[in-house]
Amino acid sequence: MSFINTIKARAKAADKTIVLPEGMEPRVWAAAEKILKEQMAELIILGTPEMVEENSKGLEVSGIRIIDPNTSPDLERYINAFVELRKSKGMTYQEARRLLTTDFMYFACMMVKCGDADGVVSGACHSSANTLRPSLQILKTKPGAKLVSAFFLMIIPNCDMGAQGTFIFSDCGLEQNPTSEKLAAIAISSAETFRLLVQQEPIIALLSHSTKGSASHPDVDKVVNAVKLAHEMAPELKLDGELQSDAAIVPEIAAYKAPGSEVAGHANVLVFPDLDAGNIGYKLVQRLAKAEAYGPITQGLAGAVNDLSRGCSSDDIVGVVAITAIQAEALEAEQAALNK
Repeated sequence: MSFINTIKARAKAADKTIVLPEGMEPRVWAAAEKILKEQMAELIILGTPEMVEENSKGLEVSGIRIIDPNTSPDLERYINAFVELRKSKGMTYQEARRLLTTDFMYFACMMVKCGDADGVVSGACHSSANTLRPSLQILKTKPGAKLVSAFFLMIIPNCDMGAQGTFIFSDCGLEQNPTSEKLAAIAISSAETFRLLVQQEPIIALLSHSTKGSASHPDVDKVVNAVKLAHEMAPELKLDGELQSDAAIVPEIAAYKAPGSEVAGHANVLVFPDLDAGNIGYKLVQRLAKAEAYGPITQGLAGAVNDLSRGCSSDDIVGVVAITAIQAEALEAEQAALNK
């Protein structure tokens, strides 16, 4: 069974309810038809009757629950809960109503906050900022998380590097220029995520244009310091840096660039020094290596909410929904453990 089919099977077993707030996007409806056919998750799509009629033509989506936030019987409950949640920030009843009925991502996040859904997937036709802002305002970070970051799950065909061609690239979607402290936190979160999704041991490389002192620059120092901090925070992890990308994943190159490193040549989690490098890197691998790229997937949120690339296909959406269901199941287990 392929990796993504394993993810789908785990999502089906999790039996979670995922909200898709972009009822105005045809790719969302095409993905919903596939998800419904595979019985991978319970779906809720947000949209007006006009959106539904225009974008679901010719698709078999009769088993999907459709909600128009403007006429939902839960609207008043969500408005009141939203006002209470954000009253210290000056949220008013009128502003809460406006946001929930004009920006459906807010409505979707309130569904998760109020326990009426398990996760949200959005971003096919909205920016990452529009997707993540409501999540951060409503759901916030989970207990113990130092920050929210975003990664791509990369599945590269005919590749024997990483975990049989599977990698996590992080942060490729959120933190513009992380400090050493943030890079360390991203590395540790990414390791936890790799273990959850890939179910193998994470081997983490913090990337740079330098390997083990081959260049001197404040950008290199940032990565070196991040490695030290990450070792202090999670000494059990296989984690090393600074490493150039070839030294991180190619054993022959690692042997002479970073001899003695247990990570070099074997990394399956690649932590990029900034958002430019991460975003450019994942897109190059996706297009040149014809890799499957699922994300940006968030980590560190108190709810399972994930972004999509605006260039995503319907199959990409299906994959991110499956990942979201698995994350929702894990968050539920974490919360149950905290409540004991």
